Amino acid sequence: MGPPVLDRWGAMSRSLAEDVLARAKHSPDEPALLFGGAGDRVVTYAELVATANRIGAQLADRYPDLRRPLALQSAKSPAAIATVLACMHAGRPLLLASTEIGRGLLADLVERSGCQAVLGIADEGLTHGPGAADPHAAPVLPPDTSLLLTTSGSTGTPKLVPLGAHGIDAFVSWAGSAFALGTGTRVLNFAPLNFDLTLLDIWATLRHGGCVIPVDHDRYVDPRRLLGLLASTRPHVVQAVPMFFRLLTEAGDGSAFPEVRELLLTGDHVPRSVRAGLSRLFPAARMHNVYGCTETNDSMIHTFGAAEAADRDVLPLGSPLPGVLAEVLLADGEVLRGAGTGELVVSTPFQTSGYLGETGAKDRFTVRGGRTWYRTGDVVTRSAVGELALVGRTDSQVKVRGVRINLEEIEQVLQAHEGVTEAAVVAVPHPVSGRALHAFVRPSDDAVTGLRLRSYCAAKVNRAAIPAAFHLMTDPLPIGPTGKVSRRLLLEKIE
Repeated sequence: MGPPVLDRWGAMSRSLAEDVLARAKHSPDEPALLFGGAGDRVVTYAELVATANRIGAQLADRYPDLRRPLALQSAKSPAAIATVLACMHAGRPLLLASTEIGRGLLADLVERSGCQAVLGIADEGLTHGPGAADPHAAPVLPPDTSLLLTTSGSTGTPKLVPLGAHGIDAFVSWAGSAFALGTGTRVLNFAPLNFDLTLLDIWATLRHGGCVIPVDHDRYVDPRRLLGLLASTRPHVVQAVPMFFRLLTEAGDGSAFPEVRELLLTGDHVPRSVRAGLSRLFPAARMHNVYGCTETNDSMIHTFGAAEAADRDVLPLGSPLPGVLAEVLLADGEVLRGAGTGELVVSTPFQTSGYLGETGAKDRFTVRGGRTWYRTGDVVTRSAVGELALVGRTDSQVKVRGVRINLEEIEQVLQAHEGVTEAAVVAVPHPVSGRALHAFVRPSDDAVTGLRLRSYCAAKVNRAAIPAAFHLMTDPLPIGPTGKVSRRLLLEKIE
């Protein structure tokens, strides 16, 4: 079989699902999934596709209307991954729902998306829950919709993000080429099934004939078990959020994984103290800082070495992916020319065309020059040489004594302290200053005190940005479902 034909965005002429099915036909015994741990379970391409065909037939018999989506709420399993594959192959839109959300929020997402039913996995078979009550009130999906993801909902109700099949195909084609995914490539999948990160570590891997190593949910906060999984499965590519790398570097047991050749840091800023330990854990790996969001998928990438990992407080966002355009907007909506600070806007060949049913969020998507641009809500700085660096979120800005402060910028300053393992900053109402800043810090040694951190901040930030209180924590900071520190849970500690 000759090389695949690429279109102008880099998408293969066959769809993702068709390529996986073809792989099962030509290389049926190649491993597709490896669930590591005691008694490793290997699922071949033939077994994965056979399960997908069985589930696809069940869905076609029970839900013949391919226009209305289904929802899947499930932890990672062979049957869950096969269900996604079956829906992709049938052209059936599928909402991937987090296992962390409750019944009320799930029912709201199902109603807003018009899902016919909520699928689950029990004993590797499908379960069927209720769907939207009124099919006539269901929204009209964009015609190419393959997957429906959701935003984190950290600043309100989660938004529904429809991703088109063509955009997904284009992205997984790029990822396969960028990271040399192919037969025999083992790729660690740390993210839950409903995260956009799985487009690379599950779907790009399967598209190109590699083997996915899914991390079980009950392993993901246990560094010893994570190290054991890496040791037993020996992946070649690892993509994960900062929490994963922090857990590994803090374990400090001398483990090293020279088989890892590509290391992808994504989802948030990775502190320098964590990055400094990565070259010891992964001595042969190329390291990449990957920037993206659910609405656009990956947009920019910066490849760096051990010295830069240890020395730079904040890594640059890097260069746009092929077909991606990026600009910086000033507060008045004008495009920034030269050095300065503003909001990052991007246009990618992988992005959604807009939120489903969210009329009030249309200003996040604008059409200009024949392309749709997305306002990311991320504040960036551009240096004199054109290098972009992330400062924080527009929605994490607060005013203290009339001065606009970005909470994430203070967090980055604290995380750069050599005696700090983790840091997060929250703002609470204050009768005099308007807002008072509280810093939650987990020190790495007993020499770190609130007074020393106050002096450290005084030399680094505006006076208004110095936290009014420092809370020294002995346990890891609480995290939300995205693997990031939860400011909501920290605020509850103050209350």
